[in-house]
Amino acid sequence: MAEEDFSDKTMRFKIKKEELSEAAFVLGKVSKALEEKGYNPINQIVGYLLSGDPAYITSYKDARTMIRTIDRDELIEELLRSYLNN
Repeated sequence: MAEEDFSDKTMRFKIKKEELSEAAFVLGKVSKALEEKGYNPINQIVGYLLSGDPAYITSYKDARTMIRTIDRDELIEELLRSYLNN
């Protein structure tokens, strides 16, 4: 039996709607906490998303704990969805 070649096929990636709304909620809370502590939320969240290092996120108002409850790929999808819809 020959192996099937998938190189020309596009895979679908889906996340449940409830996970997206939870990601949006967490991003909003984390962004607000970062801003209140004097950080640039965009820079800090990008640092976290690229590195996976939670040290980019303040522990103020449990922001660091909250952001770690959502997979980074879900956070990125929420950001991209929001950007493309606006």
